[in-house]
Amino acid sequence: MDTLSFLQHYWWFIVSLLGALLVFLLFVQGGQAQLYALGRSEEERNLLVNSLGRKWELTFTTLVTFGGAFFASFPLFYSTSFGGACYVWLAILLCFVVQAVSYEYRRKPANVFGEKTFNLFLLINGALGPLLLGTAVSTLFTGAPFTVDRLNLANAGGGSAVVISQWTTPWHGLDAVGNVHNLALGLAVAFLAMTLACQYFMNDIDDAALVERARRRMIPMALLFLLCFVAWFLRLLFIDGYAADAAGTIRMVPYKYAHNLAEMPCVTALLLAGVVSVLWSFRRGARGRRDAVWFGGAGTVAAVLGLLLLAGWNDTSYYPSLADMQSSLTIRNSSSSLFTLRTMAWVSLFVPVVAGYIAYVWRAMNRRPLTRDELREGGHQY
Repeated sequence: MDTLSFLQHYWWFIVSLLGALLVFLLFVQGGQAQLYALGRSEEERNLLVNSLGRKWELTFTTLVTFGGAFFASFPLFYSTSFGGACYVWLAILLCFVVQAVSYEYRRKPANVFGEKTFNLFLLINGALGPLLLGTAVSTLFTGAPFTVDRLNLANAGGGSAVVISQWTTPWHGLDAVGNVHNLALGLAVAFLAMTLACQYFMNDIDDAALVERARRRMIPMALLFLLCFVAWFLRLLFIDGYAADAAGTIRMVPYKYAHNLAEMPCVTALLLAGVVSVLWSFRRGARGRRDAVWFGGAGTVAAVLGLLLLAGWNDTSYYPSLADMQSSLTIRNSSSSLFTLRTMAWVSLFVPVVAGYIAYVWRAMNRRPLTRDELREGGHQY
């Protein structure tokens, strides 16, 4: 493996890791989606929102970092997906914008819209955010209707605008929601976010009524997640995938993702370990254990990381084109230059420092479970 190939695989790993962390942190959205299902009174809803308010910025920051890393390392994907599937990405961004506004202004004095309006915004972000993100991620396996004219890359530095990628349908990404396979993963991500949110509330809130309510609600959410995820994953094993040969020519390979599981045992082991950890968290959560969220979080990161590596490694097209097979994107034909990838690799060495800081802040915020008395004492509230 030459240097460029190594860096392409390395940066797909980094992007996949950021995506996996993002899926775990979507428990914030999962908690918002259950604001009224778990909170039966205004005080209980305020308790839930303030618990989530300690973490919502981590999700938002990770989403931005994930998008930035994808843009810098694989710019052709960024221009193709974010440019072509603009409707679905704009919908996702709008969901997160109204979330940020809600946490900032929900309890402000003289709030002209009222607290219930911002609660509605939180519900919209909580329900649509994970659903749309999961649906968009599924297109990395099922593909999208786009074409790429790589001959225009040579003219991209000219004075006039150059179209490199084109979308072949007028839906610009919303058509992915109409694919049952994509929708299954979107629903799986949404139900997983709700399950992790219940586990998080059990860990972060010191209130017997809310904790018991979260424990009971976690069980049906976990079962719905398993139903949707198993259906999506079994279907994935039987669909055809696109692969690139040594010359870069894209060809269709039957049962490509099943082959990837067999040919990348380390990735398969990572995926299985993640699934087992998530299942164990369900068992711990059903028994009311406060540590369930840590098993669920670690398992989610491991499982999603394994799935994304399955999509991009082993000469697999991580973004198949349904309109033109040879336009399909791989980590080889869509990455930045060797110089850019090498420079960013040095910058990526600071990622453990940032991760350590996040872990420190998380521990500092969660040193003491949140109580109703703490809200009544005043101070900063969301």
